[in-house]
Amino acid sequence: MTASQITRHGASRVQVTLPGAELAALRAQPAEPVGAVAVLVPGYTGSKEDFSALLNPLCSAGLSVLALDLPGQYESPGPGCEQDYYPDPLGRTVAALVAELAAGGDRVLLLGHSYGGLVCRSAVLAGAPVTGLTLLDSGPGALPQGERRALIDATEPVMRAEGIETVQRLLEARDGIAEPPELAALLRARFLRSSTVGLLGMATGLRTEPDRVTELAAALRTGPIPCLVVFGESDDAWPVAVQRDMADRLGAAVAMIPDAAHSPSTENPQALLDVLLPIWMGWLA
Repeated sequence: MTASQITRHGASRVQVTLPGAELAALRAQPAEPVGAVAVLVPGYTGSKEDFSALLNPLCSAGLSVLALDLPGQYESPGPGCEQDYYPDPLGRTVAALVAELAAGGDRVLLLGHSYGGLVCRSAVLAGAPVTGLTLLDSGPGALPQGERRALIDATEPVMRAEGIETVQRLLEARDGIAEPPELAALLRARFLRSSTVGLLGMATGLRTEPDRVTELAAALRTGPIPCLVVFGESDDAWPVAVQRDMADRLGAAVAMIPDAAHSPSTENPQALLDVLLPIWMGWLA
């Protein structure tokens, strides 16, 4: 079966309780742990299942893995204010989780995909004690003009006026229904179960987040915290050239995933793993 959000894995479904947040997660525990946990944070409209194809291989390499639903995503309840879904408030939640894991003795490898990258950046700026930061198909600031930005602009007023179900029908009419049916059912359920307030707040965050690369670079140097910027060769969210420039400004390692666009964890997970594991193990050595 092609890798997707329904790729089979051995992780357990768990709830993570934090001050002010209850997060649904997938947790994988290795038989021979190396004393580190990979915390995987999804993007806008995403969920923990976006990392399904990575869970078993990361665990086989000795890493504990915790893939999250952010507040308001899929199976995680969220607050009722749109501003609570901007990168900084969500980043403080992720920072609290990282601090809890680190206090328990784990070294934390933090990965954020797309909007989750902006959230993880905020987590590091809030003082999250990470051993390494990976920004996957994310950018230096707001999502630039393009098809993805235009879709958010077009669907926001519909969501406000007619609700999430109408937006779901419009998206299925535009993109078609995923195959196999099990995948279509998951994608439909996670969108409809996500917080409307959360989707609207994250959409605003995506379109208004400032460029904070200089600030993050200073925090990485102070740590010091190693950083990796990685992206699909055909990413259609933040241009590849923009992400390369961000990596240069951060002093980060950079890698491009072939045969992938904006979601390498489902489009080419093996190539993504071939990048992540050697770099992460080098950080832990």
